[in-house]
Amino acid sequence: MRKIRLKKQKKTVDKHLFIITILLTSLGLVAIADASAPQALNSFSDKFYFVKQQLIWGLLGFILLIVASKIHYTFWAKIAIPLFFISVIILILVLTPWLGVSSQGARRWVFVGPISIQPSEFVKLALAIYLAKTAEKNKSVLSFFIPLSIVAGLILMQPDFGTTVVVTLIGAAQVFASGIKLIPFFGSVLTGGIIGVIAILVSDYRKERVLTYLKYSTDPLGSAYHIRQVLLALGSGGIFGVGLGQSRQKYLFLPEAATDSIFAVIAEEVGFVGTVILIIIFAVFIIRGLSVAKRAPDIFSRVLAVGIVTWIGGQAFVNMSSMTALLPLTGIPLPFFSYGGSALTMILLATGILLNISRYAKEGERKRK
Repeated sequence: MRKIRLKKQKKTVDKHLFIITILLTSLGLVAIADASAPQALNSFSDKFYFVKQQLIWGLLGFILLIVASKIHYTFWAKIAIPLFFISVIILILVLTPWLGVSSQGARRWVFVGPISIQPSEFVKLALAIYLAKTAEKNKSVLSFFIPLSIVAGLILMQPDFGTTVVVTLIGAAQVFASGIKLIPFFGSVLTGGIIGVIAILVSDYRKERVLTYLKYSTDPLGSAYHIRQVLLALGSGGIFGVGLGQSRQKYLFLPEAATDSIFAVIAEEVGFVGTVILIIIFAVFIIRGLSVAKRAPDIFSRVLAVGIVTWIGGQAFVNMSSMTALLPLTGIPLPFFSYGGSALTMILLATGILLNISRYAKEGERKRK
């Protein structure tokens, strides 16, 4: 009798999501090399200074992505609680004068030797993992709301309203994906909205941002300078752009050209057509990520996948919306594109976790594919 050997099917990651991640990271490095050149030359006499730094962080991020894509996602559930409490402690430490570094009126960075780290980027992932663990235990809405409020409050104290908005979006999306009843969910959203309005009203800086958004034609050399330079860049780009490397606004006219405002430089150089293509690439990333969440094998992996996709997609939406004056300027970087080692590394690590979840997609869904 002939023996039939059954080969175990090899689980593979979502290749489309992996390719899109490589594409976005590569385009981001090109954009940073371009947008940061004048500032790098002016500050360090090396126009490639910032892109070389970003490349190092990108390589580290891809190593973490590969490692995370091979570690079973349940590992993160096991360390969710200590990871969350460590992140909260770091957020508290960054507010202390002897450890946190203040820049432009905000205390958001910690120096470890010569390296500056932004703890709020680490917290986004830690919070998403913790809330996914909370969903797995089927706890009440307060079990989500309390840790989310603690993290949002600490980030708001830095102050960093933009990151607070992103963290709140992550939490709201995960609460909704966990299956919480609608009345408590919308009650939490309403409460968060009220707190957000109060946070704006009690801060002169945030009020000025909102008023500038409503009337950005006033004070062109003062509070409205940033958004006016952004709109000049967008308008200069027209339909097809001024050409790669030909941006004029990046020559120290546009504030934060390589970080928060890099989308404006991209739009100036590649125009409306190029930015639409960029938005489509982000949309494909989000769709593939949500597909992973839909096919996830259990509630922890599903809620975690939703949190990661909301983090990256929501942050991209907020950045692009503020750069096109659909929302007030928030100081939120564009994922994969804005200069910032901590942000890029954590996004790639989170994407690695998302890829690992895709390995264990429900068999029925796999066959349909």
